[in-house]
Amino acid sequence: MASDDCRKDDLLEDNRTDSGIDSYRSILKSEEPREPSADFSGPRDKISTGEERLDSAYGSSSITVESLSEIVGGCTLSSAQEEQAQSSELSEQENLLTTITEDGDTILHLAIIHEDTFISQQLIQLFPKEVLDIQNNLYQSPLHLATYLNLIDVVKGLVEKGSSLGLQDQEGNTALHVACQHGQIECATEMTREVSPSKLAPVLETQNWRGLACLHLAALNRQYQIMKLLVKKGADLNIQEGTSGKTALHLAVELHDVISVKLLLSRGANVDAAMFNGCTPLHLAVGRQDATIANLLCQSGADTMLRNMEDETALDLADGNDDILALFPFDDIQISGRSVVSVKF
Repeated sequence: MASDDCRKDDLLEDNRTDSGIDSYRSILKSEEPREPSADFSGPRDKISTGEERLDSAYGSSSITVESLSEIVGGCTLSSAQEEQAQSSELSEQENLLTTITEDGDTILHLAIIHEDTFISQQLIQLFPKEVLDIQNNLYQSPLHLATYLNLIDVVKGLVEKGSSLGLQDQEGNTALHVACQHGQIECATEMTREVSPSKLAPVLETQNWRGLACLHLAALNRQYQIMKLLVKKGADLNIQEGTSGKTALHLAVELHDVISVKLLLSRGANVDAAMFNGCTPLHLAVGRQDATIANLLCQSGADTMLRNMEDETALDLADGNDDILALFPFDDIQISGRSVVSVKF
């Protein structure tokens, strides 16, 4: 029943929304970085998605940290004549540059995983755009990895070289999704700075495999600065997630997040947006007995008489809560939330 949906546990406890919401958080916050191993036999802290590593070939590659510098140092951008004059040793080094490991990683993936900004930037200049967009077996592009690790300069270099913002990883997340999820405001800024609205709009509308667009992830993770950035860049405030039709305002209400609710309402979010079952944000606020947010919604003009698919108004869900009931006008006599006769004084 829709009333049950309106009263269900907060969205953060509902694992249907986005299985990736916490999947990388332990990597970025709980582990102290260490210097990378020279031979990959004892790699730096693993970066994982659940039980899978971001660098799917990190322990199996024969490329060492030292060899990264040697390989890149021996290769430069050159003319066709210069390329013909290159030694056989240089040709071998170039082959290493274009090698893809058994798990789909390029040398650029590996350089980023080692958080070697200098070598990563050299490789970005050396490689054509097509190589920059290679995805490994976990469908992670170099831009995904640079964003996970908050390597702002690398993200900037990739974007300036033309790396695609629309590539999706195994969770359906674009690199901008990742930035929104983890609060990487600088990375998000670089990804949206010089991008035309026509190119950025499809990215802002892209949903991951859990049906969440960038604004949804930012709202779920209380990333207020990123929410402001997305709205400034033209994100649809009323875009519905794909599983139940919630907007960012619905999600904020479910989280009891007053700051997000105020932010979204001030930017023009539809206060009466309906989920697939007809529940408005006010239905959700009343169902969760949140008088503070219910009051904010009413002050913003929420329609108290809208009915969901179970024919319930928000008043029907008040369940005798005096704080909630005080928000509703009693200009009419009502039975079960239905107006019977208007009383004139």
